[in-house]
Amino acid sequence: MPGQLRDYFVVLPDSAAGAAAAGQLPVPEAAAGRSSAPDAAGPAREVGDTLTVAHPSGRPWVVARPLVRKVSHLARGEDALVLIGPDRVPDAVLADVLEGARDRTGLERRLARLPGLYHVVARLSGKSWIRGTATGLRRIHHARHPAAGTIASDRPAVLARLIGAPLDESALALRLLDFLPHPLSRRAVWRGVHETGAGYGLALPVAAPGTAAVPGPTEHRWWEPPPGELPLAEGARKVGEAIAASVRAHVGGLDRISCELSGGLDSTVLAFAARETGPASLSLLTVAARDRYSEDETWARKAVEAARNTAAGTAPALDHHVVPAADAPYFYADLASTAAELNDEPLPVAPGRARAELLLGRARATGSRYHLTGYGGDEIFLGLPHAYQDLFHGNPFTAWSRLGGLRHQLGWPLLPTLKALLDRSTFPRWLAGAVTAAPQPVARTPLLSWGVRQSPHPWLTERAKTLIAEEFRAAAEHAEPIDPWRGRHVDIDGVRMGARHFQAMEDIGMTLGLPVAAPLYDDRVLEATLAVRLPERISPWRYKPLLVEAMRGVVPDALLARTTKDHMSSDEHQGLREHAPELAELWTGSRLAEHGLVDSRQLLRLAAEPFSPILVEHSISSTVAGETWLRTAENAWPTSESAPTTTPSEASL
Repeated sequence: MPGQLRDYFVVLPDSAAGAAAAGQLPVPEAAAGRSSAPDAAGPAREVGDTLTVAHPSGRPWVVARPLVRKVSHLARGEDALVLIGPDRVPDAVLADVLEGARDRTGLERRLARLPGLYHVVARLSGKSWIRGTATGLRRIHHARHPAAGTIASDRPAVLARLIGAPLDESALALRLLDFLPHPLSRRAVWRGVHETGAGYGLALPVAAPGTAAVPGPTEHRWWEPPPGELPLAEGARKVGEAIAASVRAHVGGLDRISCELSGGLDSTVLAFAARETGPASLSLLTVAARDRYSEDETWARKAVEAARNTAAGTAPALDHHVVPAADAPYFYADLASTAAELNDEPLPVAPGRARAELLLGRARATGSRYHLTGYGGDEIFLGLPHAYQDLFHGNPFTAWSRLGGLRHQLGWPLLPTLKALLDRSTFPRWLAGAVTAAPQPVARTPLLSWGVRQSPHPWLTERAKTLIAEEFRAAAEHAEPIDPWRGRHVDIDGVRMGARHFQAMEDIGMTLGLPVAAPLYDDRVLEATLAVRLPERISPWRYKPLLVEAMRGVVPDALLARTTKDHMSSDEHQGLREHAPELAELWTGSRLAEHGLVDSRQLLRLAAEPFSPILVEHSISSTVAGETWLRTAENAWPTSESAPTTTPSEASL
């Protein structure tokens, strides 16, 4: 079956209907016929690939199929704690967290001692409390089952199957934009399925005594961005400690691991941090670039040479594998392979799946047991120009001086920059006009607002444009920013967008049987970064100064001196030409066209004209991702199989 989910967990109510819903969960063919019912004699039972943690009644509470992640669980009386993440947490640590927590606030305070990489499911005073991560790397969804009431899961597709939810065409139309800002990024693509905001947790209350009625879930904010008060030296120390802890949580104790070593600063940092965990073997993989002006491979080789020259007697065996440029697929290669995973939503990284599969396949061939990447480094450490709006309020002279340097680098005209800096538009007002019929912003447009304004792609139908406009207007009526300060709002939203996209890489790794991680998306790394004073955290004259200072003593200074970054835009444009026949086949019988969202005739014409000016101005990635995802979603679980079989009367049993 294409698009079969390989891992998930659900949180169920303590009722016969909840237990019945557990029996409807998707089971891989290899596990078909195995029972996953809880063991009434104990709090948890593992059968095959499925682990069930029970309510005190013995009914299923948490049912998990964690192919890559580890499930840690502990019960103390009727209270219980379940952590789902990259590493198993010792019982003693769980006991310390659970026994010292009298309420959610106390629980969160004690959880802050752990790396911020875990889904948390807790039962305190009879109420279930579920949350993901502040970075959005781990998310929570919930839906109302007709018999069982509210069910929560990390995978919206699982909930859609349990309640028989149809696709939401408005949410699908939103995914055809290049960027989907907060709060619209939370719109699940199935009706009746809802995403809990990152930084918020979901409370599932129990039925009142003597009744069968269970009130609906409530969201509670558990995470706030820290104030930016630390000097660079202290902040760098905390960032370095957070990165090291996150890397250890993923690969600590493993004998054979691998890292993507693009040659950029982020991947170089992760490679040296991974070496510090002491594996027996460390494989570094670099994909050579076709562009003869690319510097990445040169810097990757420098990193390997430096690692070998600074190796101690206990250093791991180091292998460097360079994938020839000719072996690397262009973007849009092998589009049919995207059916191998059913992601939570269409993700614009889908056109690069074949390239990611090649790299991860080579990593797996080295015998690696875990693969690390530097994803998240740009979003967390680069700093976007919007941050100078925040700096301007407290230190206008410093802000204007630094904007001057940035303005000359980016070619921003003086008066538009000044106008943008003085703009005081509210977030709801910005959101209402974030998608317009006006032309795409040009490269020299100052970026100092709440996000990036965009225009719908010309191949979207009027119906799609109307649905998108309605969604933005409706969201703007009640929208609140992630943070009152523009720069922090944009920074955090960017981190969450990147973490959401990284899910595709994780799912490809699961398909290949290789765990893949981006340790920089750890909550503790984000918190440590935001806690540093803004003018010391970002600078137009220094490249990622906080990350550089955080990794001194771990990464050789010569490698921390790099200030450039390569891009792969040529591979994307060339991919449009190389894979024009596959794109034409994709638009023939387009599912998006059947839903009335795209003009397939125009897309077919563009497939035949890969160097059209339209494709220079507008990226087709999100539309390709939407089309391939939709075909996978429709083939994964036919509607006839998705309707729940539990009757409403069972909910009270």
